[in-house]
Amino acid sequence: MSITKRIDAITLIPEERRLPAPPAPRSVKIELTGRCNYRCSFCALRSRASQPAGDMDFKLFKRITQEMREAGVEEIGLFFLGESFMAKQLLCNAVWFLKHQMPNPMPYVFLTTNGSLADAHTVDDLMAAGLDSLKWSINAADAEQFAQIMQVKPALWELSLQNLRWAREVRDSHKYATRIYASSIKYDGEQHEKMEKLLTERVRPYVDEHYWLPLYSMGAVATQREEELGYKPIAGNQGRIGALREPLPCWSCFSEGHVTASGKLSACCFDADGRFAMADLNEVTFMDGWHNATFQALRARHLQKDVTGTVCEGCIAYA
Repeated sequence: MSITKRIDAITLIPEERRLPAPPAPRSVKIELTGRCNYRCSFCALRSRASQPAGDMDFKLFKRITQEMREAGVEEIGLFFLGESFMAKQLLCNAVWFLKHQMPNPMPYVFLTTNGSLADAHTVDDLMAAGLDSLKWSINAADAEQFAQIMQVKPALWELSLQNLRWAREVRDSHKYATRIYASSIKYDGEQHEKMEKLLTERVRPYVDEHYWLPLYSMGAVATQREEELGYKPIAGNQGRIGALREPLPCWSCFSEGHVTASGKLSACCFDADGRFAMADLNEVTFMDGWHNATFQALRARHLQKDVTGTVCEGCIAYA
């Protein structure tokens, strides 16, 4: 199955999941670390006063992923908001556990990265461990723009592209089964033309599939930065270009789980500060959290397409 078909299967929210207490999600994203080496203007992480110091406890990771698999989860994304390559050993251990040590191995394990820390050695370890999908997020057409939007040194732009080329060489030389993808924000006008040139010359030759995402905002700070840069975000996370969804009900509440590095089950894929936390998986099982009263009440409001007075009211999708 292509990556875009997998995405669409989540954002569509199948009818059997449009319930206050839906079945276990098909997919769950788990934040191995809340840390990131970028400061992207459009990311919710910019709203954090400081980066968290710790990463996910591996014992907690093993317990909740086994609970997820027993409940019917088929896909685990080893990222949420943080950059997982900042916790390389934990990342490699997580892939190995999911694919080789669980009694019933996870069918599909995927990862999205900014690419700057995805060195060939670590990528080799991940692919050898059985990582099914590795996706680069590429959202700047040149080093100067990269430094402006990502708020980090421009050399990381070139390094990310080099790492993509090396990842393809590692995959092909060892005949690993890992699929390599890339996604980009679809800007308008001249910026789109610049991105197309970059993608044609330095990205698409090394990936199995590339797709476009809308420019969405992940928080008030990000919205301010986007206004400064002249890029207008769409409302909320409505999926990919070519298959955008209505903002209500939000797929994040129904068909994909999101777990922070501290073990909180969140209702929102933009949750950088914990305001959307529905349960603490340090204290309850995954399915108890997925079906608890707080989460069910929020989903009921989404199904009514009226989130007034809920934690979701302030989301840019409904502002």
